[in-house]
Amino acid sequence: MKRALYILILIFACNVLFGRQQDKVSLGIDELIKSNFNYLKGKKVALLTNQSGRTGDAKLTADVFIDQNVFKFVAIFSPEHGLFGAIPAGAKVDNEKYRDIPVLSVYGAAKSPENSALGKVDIVVIDIQDIGIRSYTYLSSMYNMMQACAKANKHVIVLDRPNPLGGIIVDGNTLEKGRESFVGIIPVSYIHGCTIGELARMINEEQWLGEDKNGKQLKCKLTIIKMKGWFRKMQWEQTGFLWFPTSPHIPSVDAIRGSAVLGSFGELGFISIGIGTTLPFQYLGSPGLNVDSLLIYLEDEYDNGLHLFKAKYKPFYAKYSGEYCDGLLLKFSYNNDFAPYSEGFKIILALKKLNPELFKKDRIAKNSQEMFKKVTGSNKIIELLFGKNDDDEVLTAIEEGKNEYLEIRSKYLLYE
Repeated sequence: MKRALYILILIFACNVLFGRQQDKVSLGIDELIKSNFNYLKGKKVALLTNQSGRTGDAKLTADVFIDQNVFKFVAIFSPEHGLFGAIPAGAKVDNEKYRDIPVLSVYGAAKSPENSALGKVDIVVIDIQDIGIRSYTYLSSMYNMMQACAKANKHVIVLDRPNPLGGIIVDGNTLEKGRESFVGIIPVSYIHGCTIGELARMINEEQWLGEDKNGKQLKCKLTIIKMKGWFRKMQWEQTGFLWFPTSPHIPSVDAIRGSAVLGSFGELGFISIGIGTTLPFQYLGSPGLNVDSLLIYLEDEYDNGLHLFKAKYKPFYAKYSGEYCDGLLLKFSYNNDFAPYSEGFKIILALKKLNPELFKKDRIAKNSQEMFKKVTGSNKIIELLFGKNDDDEVLTAIEEGKNEYLEIRSKYLLYE
């Protein structure tokens, strides 16, 4: 009897410690289904989504919308990578059909929906999985959709989903004014710590959608269908949900964490970050890199959420394709004090001490420099990183604007 009681207590303790919430988290789409699509009854509806938009039991939201008989499902809008996430980064997404429903690209010649398409709908529903990083373009697609709907006087409904990095970690500089692009469209920290619903509220209420042709401030009619049972401390593993790749190089949640650490440096093209391997964003290296020395430089910089191991790997494409690289393998553990963007810069600054010849700006192509500026949202950081500046100057620059963003963010948080 005592043994059975002990086992029950142990199971309960593990559930608390490891945040097992499989039976408790209900996504925005699940809440919409429970309401029998109350917001959509009798309406003409379009859906911005891809293969990441799924119910808690992993059914495609697009299939759910096709199979219902409560509203008229008119069209699907498809972002970068296409409906099933197979199209490479930056490649044009064409229109297609899915189960006889038109799939209209918002990552083609234009990155916003056409007026003719919006003219056929009453409501646009957004159900897409963001990854918690400002440069990921699904955030920009949502922004453009909200802006277009504000101009066309269409209702936007966001079905909220978890931030896979959790809702506590906020790290990195905010986007500089004038540096807006499709890989950085709103002035939030690089690791923004919000759900997609919270970001939509922020965009709308902070008047970030700009003005119409008459100079009137744009604002859309916006409804957020909240999740139930999700808490800010929960990273993806604590939700109990399966992870479906959101894009070709984000096959896992650890790829997200690696992208948060290393993603921006891939734009510079002077080091491999594991693209072209089975662990994208989880390797850092180059042929002949002195890994032992690099680890010595980093021995005081280990973050509790990041673990570095000596590795050898060979990319099948991208930087150093077909060559064996000496480098680091990045592994991660659950920790809401983890500062991934900052840790990435600490690793790169250690690399700079070891290989200063890599950090000559004239070796970096102009288009790569510009892309790095877009992704980091800063004109200043690249100058400091490639100049003769102290590490502290760089680490201060990559935090600029964060405190002001935290104040803004506090007004729009929907979850404890």
